[in-house]
Parts: sequence; C-alpha cells; structure tokens
Amino acid sequence: MRAFDPTDQAHLGEFVKGADVVIFALGVDTAGPTTLFTDVTKALISAMARERVKRLIAITGVGAGETRGHGGFLYDRIIYPLFARMRYQDKNRQEALIAASDLDWIIVRPAPFSNRRVPVPIEVHTRVDSDTVLRRITRDEVAAFVIDQCAGERYLRQRPFIGHP
Repeated sequence: MRAFDPTDQAHLGEFVKGADVVIFALGVDTAGPTTLFTDVTKALISAMARERVKRLIAITGVGAGETRGHGGFLYDRIIYPLFARMRYQDKNRQEALIAASDLDWIIVRPAPFSNRRVPVPIEVHTRVDSDTVLRRITRDEVAAFVIDQCAGERYLRQRPFIGHP
C-alpha cells in the first residue's frame, strides 16, 4: 500500500504504470464543497494516457446524473440534500471528464450503501426511468460487480446504476 496525494501527476503515473485497469473509488468525508473528484480525475486521465492504460472503472453513486432522486425516500429527502449534494456536484463534473476522455470507461453508480444483504441478485439499470428506485447495496456487491467489469465489455462507456429496490 502506498499513500500519496492523488492529484500528484508523478505518483499517479507510477501508480498506474503497467496496470490493465484502474478502479477509481475515492471518497470524501465532508458535506461541504469539493473539487477533489475533478482534480484527481484530470490528473488520473493524464497519467493513464502517458502510461497507455486504457480501462477506467469509476465508482460515483446514486445522486450523479439521472440517478438523482432514485435512491429512496430517506436518501433522496434527507441524506442527499443535507450531506451529499455538494459532493455530487463535483461527481457530475468528474463523470463529464471521464465521458469526454478516450478511455475505455465504465462509471458505476451504486445505490446507497447498506450492511444488510438481500438474498436476491442486484439490479443493473443503464437507463433510469422515472419509477426506478434502488435503495440499497452492500460494499461487497459493488466490489464483485466492479471486478466483473475489469475484463467485460457489456457496460463499456456506460453508467450502470446498481442495487436493490
């Protein structure tokens, strides 16, 4: 394990050198404004280009793009407006940077995290209809989905919204 400033171009280049896939799973613990996601994404896209790494899997979440308002009552009415709104303003900019890149990208948008496992497979939506609501997903389920995408082509250049209703 290495610790470094994720916006540091030199360290990022060394970090991604020789990789087949980069999984972007950075988070923040503040409710205030941030540019961390866009700052790191700009540096990462540049480092990946220099090192000729093509596959990027980025994890954003419910609240990014058209998934906003599709996380269930508690998330949509309390958690998002009070704690996540500013974070998702930057995640939207991050997603735009990734989509505009020439990388082979997948942007994974998990439902709100839960520790409670549901005994049915997750749902995967590449189109979010007005009645689509995904209320929960475990971190293990997100990790398994992301690992499956490391070599898969099914969701290439898409933004799958994953979770349980």
